Amino acid sequence: MSNSSNRQILLASRPKGAPTDNNFRLVESTKPEPKDGEILLKTIYLSLDPYMRGRMSDAKSYADPVALNQVMVGGTVAQVEVSHHDKFAVGDWVLNQSGWQDYSVSNGKDVMPLGKNPRHPSYALGIMGMPGFTAFMGLLDIGKPQAGETVVVAAATGPVGATVGQIAKIKGCKAMGIAGGAEKCRYAVETLGFDACIDRKADNFAEQLANACTDGIDVYYENVGGKVFDAVLPLLNTSARIPVCGLVSQYNATALPSGPDRMGMLMGTILTKRIKMQGFIIFDDYADRYNEFAQAMSQWLKEGKIHYREQMIEGLEQAPQAFIGMLEGKNFGKLVVKVNEPIN
Repeated sequence: MSNSSNRQILLASRPKGAPTDNNFRLVESTKPEPKDGEILLKTIYLSLDPYMRGRMSDAKSYADPVALNQVMVGGTVAQVEVSHHDKFAVGDWVLNQSGWQDYSVSNGKDVMPLGKNPRHPSYALGIMGMPGFTAFMGLLDIGKPQAGETVVVAAATGPVGATVGQIAKIKGCKAMGIAGGAEKCRYAVETLGFDACIDRKADNFAEQLANACTDGIDVYYENVGGKVFDAVLPLLNTSARIPVCGLVSQYNATALPSGPDRMGMLMGTILTKRIKMQGFIIFDDYADRYNEFAQAMSQWLKEGKIHYREQMIEGLEQAPQAFIGMLEGKNFGKLVVKVNEPIN
């Protein structure tokens, strides 16, 4: 990277189905210069998250899409390289939304200070950031797990799912995970402390899930949808709660799923079993409760009650392929791109 240039990854075209390299374009522009009252931020870490697939589409959603030929959106951890702002000094770490690029300029209103020397600065994109906060509020405020209940979470080794399962155990629940592959399932049980984890790729997946959930399912934390939800639905107990966080199995879909219409079965189950099913957008719905989450999570991490896994990718130019792989379930843990070396 040149000291005078700013690499940016733009949305070149809107994907039809799964994203490809052709939907992205890497360009170099002149490094921006901050004015009075502004700071120049150097991106150190970039978060890659499933919600970004929705921003690549121009379909109506809870947030505006990325415009064509504009920088892809994304949470970032950055350092202040130049400051003309009295509340920020060179070298300060911040959490912001610079997107897929080396540099951005801010007036300070859209950044969260992380201090001079955070122990794990990239954690602000994961366990101490949006994914951890999402797991915490979705499970505890919508799922409301009670000791002794069975909590099931799909994508159980991802940054949200792994945290959901561990919080469920802290609250005295039986935590059942669903993940893709034997290695991930072993990790969920042996490292994260899940009671069991079922491989969604197994031919008899639905049968294995039913055998593991002998007391039914009281809370299902939805990250995936598709055949996973089909297997969960008949196992739901009366008054079960379903926080709907994501539907990653459907993000690349270009048509409705084939097969029989299951809407009647879903609605009938919601009615007869009095099920609560609620979607949420974490910072739209819970921004005022971040401190509540941060205090609890910081304490759990300090006490060793929460384990966290990060998958670090080197280089901004690797972001498109890493993102495409994430949507296919190839990542193992929170996916973060190291864009630049920290400022000394």
